[in-house]
Amino acid sequence: MKNHYPIVAGLLFFITGIIALKAQSPFNTNEKDNTLYVYSQESSHYKAADSEKDNILFHNSTGTVKDVDGNIYSTLKIVSQTWMVENLKVTHYRNGDEIPNIRDTTAWGRLTTGAWCWYNNNDSNDSVYGKMYNWFAVSDSRIIAPKGWHVPADDEWSTLISFLGKEDVAGGKMKETGTAHWNSPNTGATNESGFTAIPGGYRYTDNGSFRQMGNDADWWSTTEVDATYAWFRNIYYNFPVSGRYYYNKQNGFSVRCVKDQ
Repeated sequence: MKNHYPIVAGLLFFITGIIALKAQSPFNTNEKDNTLYVYSQESSHYKAADSEKDNILFHNSTGTVKDVDGNIYSTLKIVSQTWMVENLKVTHYRNGDEIPNIRDTTAWGRLTTGAWCWYNNNDSNDSVYGKMYNWFAVSDSRIIAPKGWHVPADDEWSTLISFLGKEDVAGGKMKETGTAHWNSPNTGATNESGFTAIPGGYRYTDNGSFRQMGNDADWWSTTEVDATYAWFRNIYYNFPVSGRYYYNKQNGFSVRCVKDQ
């Protein structure tokens, strides 16, 4: 009678290995509260993740999305959220209505409706840095984001920053490495999140001037503070920090979108 023991033993070993791998998957996400859990070899149980202690690789799938103008953006899933990893370039709301391009410095500071511009009103900045928008454009009910996407609220930014180790270190994990776009020393830049933040600067409210390209990256949230101010996020060239601030709604900042859940 032929001996089948080696085959059976090998099959049992393979199945056992699959079960072990399933039981020890590197991380799981609680969809109810977006809490990330990491498998602990010490306790043989899942625990709430700490990005600094657990050295987590946060991104696990990529894709693309197209806006109403036909611009195509690379996207990346960072744990429970899927983000654009490029700044928005669109010139129309989702319903097809045009978003005005306001070049005049005085007119920009007086706006109470949506508008966009290029840094220094120079269209050569579009391919790398995208466009800058005032807060009225990102909060408009006609929707600036592609279908199935939206401009993040302040708490959605907080979710991302928390996953990346909180404000003191998250900026470095979000910044593009090197000095092709960031001014030296680009402190703490690893881009380990894959977010690929670039320093597009901003357009100032008071006189419509353009400032800080190469030094900082700024993105709106849809969350307002009051009738005058709204929250935004900032990363600077010589700190690894991701800052949370509020400023006048007329300011021109970059925009990143996040996928609807």
